[in-house]
Amino acid sequence: MLWFISIGLSDERDMSLKALEAARKCDLLFAEFYTSKLNTTKGKLEELIGKPIRVLNREEVEEKYQNIILEKAKNKKVGFLVGGDCLVSTTHLALRLDALKQGIQTKIIHGSSIISSVAETGLHIQKFGPFITIPFPEKTGNELPLSTYDRIRENKSRGLHSLLLLDVISEKNKYMTPNESIEIMLRIEGEKKGNIFTKNTEIVVFARAGSEDPLIIYGKVKELLKKDFGNPPFVLIVPGKLHFTEKEYLEFFRVSK
Repeated sequence: MLWFISIGLSDERDMSLKALEAARKCDLLFAEFYTSKLNTTKGKLEELIGKPIRVLNREEVEEKYQNIILEKAKNKKVGFLVGGDCLVSTTHLALRLDALKQGIQTKIIHGSSIISSVAETGLHIQKFGPFITIPFPEKTGNELPLSTYDRIRENKSRGLHSLLLLDVISEKNKYMTPNESIEIMLRIEGEKKGNIFTKNTEIVVFARAGSEDPLIIYGKVKELLKKDFGNPPFVLIVPGKLHFTEKEYLEFFRVSK
C-alpha cells in the first residue's frame, strides 16, 4: 500500500486530520521537500506524527523510487509526504502510475495547494488558464524561456489569467524572486515585442500563501520591479480579462504610491 499524503501549503499544521491519521497508520514514511517551499522541518513533522521520516532528494524520488519506495510498498504500508497537494506535481503522478502498473494499491489524501489558494487574490478560479513555470536561466543554458511568454499570450487571447510558478532549486536553497521573474519576462518582451508583459502591464504578486504573513500586491510591472516582497515562496499572476468584481477586489491590494 502506498499513501500519497498532502502536507498542505505552509507548515505541518496544514495537514488535515485524515492526512495525520493516514501517516500514523504507515509502517514507513518518506517525504520530499524539493517541489515546494514549506515552513516546517523534518523534526516538527516527526513530532506531530510520532514516527520517523526519511527525506528523499530529487534523484531518489525521480530515479531510485523503485527500490526505495515501491518495493517496500508491496508488503508494507508506506506513506509519501508532499508539500501542497500530493498530485499537483507530475513527478508524483508518475510515481503513482508506476505503483498502479505493479499492482500496488494507492490511496490519496488531498490538501491545500497554491492552485486553489490564488482565489485569495479575488480572481475567479475558473478563469485561470494552464499554469506556467518560469525557470532559472541556469536551467535553460541562459536562453530565454520564450514558451512562457507564448503561453501567457495564449491565455490572454482567451481572456484567462496566467499563474506563473517561480522556479526552485531546493538543493541550493535557491528560490526565484518576483523581481528576477519580472526581469526575465521584460527581456522576453524586448525580444518578442508582443505587448504581453511590458512595464505598464498590471500583475499580481502573491507571497507566502497559506502562511501567517501572506502578501498580495497588485500594480504595474514598473511599480513592482524593485520592491522587496520578503521571504519565499512566491507566485506571479498576469490577469486576463477582469470581471468587475475582480477589479474591485484587486484594488484592495494595489501597491502604495
